[in-house]
Amino acid sequence: MSILIFRTNIETKGMVNFMGTIFNDHPGIRSWFVDIEDIDNVLRIEASQQLQLMDVVQLCHRHGFQCEELPD
Repeated sequence: MSILIFRTNIETKGMVNFMGTIFNDHPGIRSWFVDIEDIDNVLRIEASQQLQLMDVVQLCHRHGFQCEELPD
């Protein structure tokens, strides 16, 4: 299992709910959380080893959201 952390523009509960349906159906995502109170709207994903950073970035982009790896 790996932990992936991203900066996003997922900033409302409605957006979280929309992407939640996509994240919940993804076989490589075990759990996820978006902190809409954080300035970076941090998305934290616990993923299987097969899920790569770019997979999540592309998934978000396909659904109209910005997403990039959050540097340490």
